Amino acid sequence: MKILSTSVAMAFFLISNISFAQKKYNYVPITQADSPSEIIRKAANVVPTSRQLEWQKKELLAFIHFGVNTFTNKEWGDGTENEKIFNPQKFDADQWARTIKDAGFKEIILTCKHHDGFCLWPTKTTEHSVKNSPWKSGKGDIVKEVSEACKKYGISFGVYLSPWDRNSKYYGTDKYNDFFVKQLIELLTNYGKISEVWFDGAYGEGPNGKKRLYDFIRWYKIIRKLQPEAVIANMGPDARWVGNEGGQGRLTEWSVLPNDNMNQEMITANSQHDVLYKPLGDLCGQDLGGRSIINKAKGLVWYPAETNTSIRPGWFYHPEEDNRVKSSEELMNRYITSVGMNGTFLLNMPPTPDGLIHENDIKSLIGFKMIRDQTFKVNLAHGATVKCSNGKNMNFILDGKYNTYFTTKNQDTTTVIELTLPSVKTFNLLSVQECITEGQRVEEFRLDYLKENGQWETITSGTTIGYKRLLKFNAVTAKKVRLYITRSRLNPTISEIGLYKMPNI
Repeated sequence: MKILSTSVAMAFFLISNISFAQKKYNYVPITQADSPSEIIRKAANVVPTSRQLEWQKKELLAFIHFGVNTFTNKEWGDGTENEKIFNPQKFDADQWARTIKDAGFKEIILTCKHHDGFCLWPTKTTEHSVKNSPWKSGKGDIVKEVSEACKKYGISFGVYLSPWDRNSKYYGTDKYNDFFVKQLIELLTNYGKISEVWFDGAYGEGPNGKKRLYDFIRWYKIIRKLQPEAVIANMGPDARWVGNEGGQGRLTEWSVLPNDNMNQEMITANSQHDVLYKPLGDLCGQDLGGRSIINKAKGLVWYPAETNTSIRPGWFYHPEEDNRVKSSEELMNRYITSVGMNGTFLLNMPPTPDGLIHENDIKSLIGFKMIRDQTFKVNLAHGATVKCSNGKNMNFILDGKYNTYFTTKNQDTTTVIELTLPSVKTFNLLSVQECITEGQRVEEFRLDYLKENGQWETITSGTTIGYKRLLKFNAVTAKKVRLYITRSRLNPTISEIGLYKMPNI
C-alpha cells in the first residue's frame, strides 16, 4: 500500500476533520493541531446514536439470571451439570413480564446462556440445553416464551450470551468463535426484535488449558446486520459497565469519553458510521471525561454508563436470601444514584427454581414503583414564571417535552434561571435534564432558594447533568429558586427542570 507523505496525510486528515466540525457525530477525531478550546467544542457536539438515545430514555432495565445455577444453588456453574436438574415446573414468563411491567421497567435482559454453557433455548450447537431437560419433555424454549411475554406486555427484550463457556469442547480453540456465532445468530433470528445484546468480561481456560481470544468485531458486525437497533452493552461499543455492581454511578458522569483506538475508516468518514469496537482506556476511574482527560485524547465517543445491581445479594436465586431482598427504599436510592447520575438502572431479579419471581421481590418492586409515582406525580415547579437575562426558549424547561430545550444567547456558557413558583412549596429533590441530542455540556451547576429573610442560600450543587441528574437534599420551603449554570462546554441546553417532594426514606 502506498504511504502518503506527512504533509499530504495531514492535509487529508484536516479536510476530513472539517466534516466533523460542521455536524454532530457519535464520535470525533482529535488532532495534534486542535487547541484546548477546539477540543471542548468538539466534545460538546458529540451526541448519542438513535439506539443509544432510546436505550437511555428507558431508564429502568430488568436483568433475569435463570439457568442450571438456579437449581444447583451456585453463582457460577462449571459446565458439568446434568441437564435433568433443569425443571421449573411452575415457569410463567407471563408472570415475569407482568411483574416487571407493573414495576415500571421497560426491558428484560435474559441470561440465555451463562458461563456454564447451558442454553435456555433448544440450540442446535450443543446438547447442554433445555432440549435435554425434563421441562416440557425437552420441547420447551424459555427464550421464546420470555420474548413473547415481553411483546404481550409492550416491553423490550434483550439477550445475555456469555462468551465464556465452561461446557463447550471448542472453548480455547479457534473453532469456538464459529460455535459462538452460531448461537448468536440463533438468538438474533428466531425471537423477534432484540433491543439489547449483553456480553460480560468473564473468561477462563478451555479444556486445552488456553484462554479464548474473542472475535468481538465479528460478533458486533453480525448484531448490526441482524438487529441494527440493538444496543451492544458492557463488552460492547454502545454502553459501558459503570464499574461496580452496587447500582452506584459517579458524582461526575460523562457520556463523552476518550476514544483512543479510532481506526482510519472512522477518521476519514464523511458521515456517521457505527462504532464497531469497545473504546479502550480506564473505564472505572472517577473522572472519565473531564477537560484534563479529553485534552489528551486521540478521539472522543458517546459511551454512556449502564449501572447494574441485583435485588438480592446474589445474581441467581438462593433460598437463604429470601429475607435479604433490597427494600423499596433502597431501590429508590439506587434509582437516584444510577438514572439520577446520567446512567440507566439495570436491576437483576432472579426467579426461583419453580420458575417464578419470588413474592418478596415483587413486594419490593411494587413498593419501589409506588415511591417513584408518589415522588414524581407533581412537578412543584409547574406553572412557575421563568426569568433569565441571557436565555432563549425559557418556558421549554417546564413543558414536559424532552426534545425541547432552553439555551443561552450568543456564546454564553453561564446563566442564571430564576423560577417564581405559583405559591410557596416544600421540596427535597431537584431534577435537571440536558437535551443530549445536542450533546452533554454542563460541567458545574447549583440551586439556590430565597429565604424568608430575603437572602439567597445554596441548597445543592453538582457537576455533570447529562440525560438526567437527581439531587436529594434536606427539605426547604420557598417560592423562588435559581438554577446557576456556572460552567458549560458551549451553550448549555436544558430540557427540563423539576422540583419534587420525595417521601422520607
